[in-house]
Amino acid sequence: MSTTRRAILFGTAGLAAAAAIPGMQYASWSMKDFTRDGYSPGLPPAPEGEVAWSNWSGIQQSTPRQIAVPATESDLSAALSGARRVRPVGSGHSFTALVPSEHLIVDASRFSGLISADTETGLATVGAGTRIRQAARELDQAGLALQNLPDVDVQTLAGSFSTSTHGTGRTLQPIHSHIEGFRMITADGTARDVTASSDPALFNAGRVSLGALGVITQYTLKCVPSYKLKRRVWVDTLDSIMDQAMDLSQQHRNFEFYYFPFTGLAAGISHDVYDGEVTGRISDEDEDTLAGLQSLRDMFGWAPWLRRRIAQGSLPKGLVEESTDTYWKLLATARPTKFNEMEYHIPLDNGLACLREIVAALETRKDTFFPVEVRITAQDDAWLSPFNDGPRLSIATHAAVDELYDYFFKMLEPIHRSHGGRPHWGKLHSLGKEELVGLYPDFGNFLELRAALDPGGKFLNPHLAHLFGVDFDA
Repeated sequence: MSTTRRAILFGTAGLAAAAAIPGMQYASWSMKDFTRDGYSPGLPPAPEGEVAWSNWSGIQQSTPRQIAVPATESDLSAALSGARRVRPVGSGHSFTALVPSEHLIVDASRFSGLISADTETGLATVGAGTRIRQAARELDQAGLALQNLPDVDVQTLAGSFSTSTHGTGRTLQPIHSHIEGFRMITADGTARDVTASSDPALFNAGRVSLGALGVITQYTLKCVPSYKLKRRVWVDTLDSIMDQAMDLSQQHRNFEFYYFPFTGLAAGISHDVYDGEVTGRISDEDEDTLAGLQSLRDMFGWAPWLRRRIAQGSLPKGLVEESTDTYWKLLATARPTKFNEMEYHIPLDNGLACLREIVAALETRKDTFFPVEVRITAQDDAWLSPFNDGPRLSIATHAAVDELYDYFFKMLEPIHRSHGGRPHWGKLHSLGKEELVGLYPDFGNFLELRAALDPGGKFLNPHLAHLFGVDFDA
């Protein structure tokens, strides 16, 4: 059994007669256009002599003079040596302005694929431009696995590691914790092989570097033997899942949940190691469910009580999915519907209190419908890792790509910050050096190392200059 758009729409049809009560309110709401001012789905043409670039959601755009796709480290070194400003790009899944440049963007996608794997040591070397899903698949073929994966697996290794991308799991660290070493081309074109023993400072800074220290071409990763998982998805009340969340996070290898605004409901998801024959993943219908939630908003957003009643009468309760497969086929999910996102990582002891305030705030806005994702990640020690001071609960809020998201900053960010939250580096936030110095004990060390490696600011752009508190002259 699975949650489907058909189930939600059937419920709306069955209760449509109830919607006729205050006809004027319904008519007024049904004519609302939720498209934000200035939204355009297309990418404007670049001026002559420049090229157009945008991130996945289209929220970040720039017109660099060139997007270089070097095939070798020699090509990359030459490109870096001759450029005034450079920004590396991965898959474009960051929502913050990490990539935009008016000079040179370097695409490292040709540094891709499994280079070597040793099942005895668990060490594997992989091109930094490899997409996570490709890396997991090729490692699996070699009998190895990444200990965890994020919710989306189309990012490159370099992009995901450099922004501290994470999965979920009370005992599982963010995915950059796999790194045993990396090879980086610095601003002057020099190649440096970095490990914890050869250069501890650069190793601690480079695992989560925001692409500000150089361009990484390959990683050596500490892997585990390939494994299988059992996935379970169930629907319950939000209150029930929140009351059990800490226990569930200890009972299951991976646990997360999604809260559905204006429904009083949430979906819990667990993954646990499994040794039997696999059934294969059931085709998920997340996109249909999302479309159903949007339809509920569009039709009944004017009456929150009715919207909740319809949702609770339409969405199935209890177990809605159980499947088994190789880990990389279960942990990540395709996300074809585009959105913009803010995610903050809250100290675990404060996490659920923060979430309750976020829920209350979101439900003052009748236009919200996108599920809110909640995950838990264990502590690591990279200088700019949001998790380097202890386990944290991550709260990710989304808005449809064509709809308003300014309330992320006005309404939600102050709540996150009041609970000691640190933002995901690749997701929307407004913080700069003044705030970040107080959040990260090693932020000053990172700034000193960056200035020493790149004294001319070759890898800066306006966003990074804001983060680091330095002047930027385009």
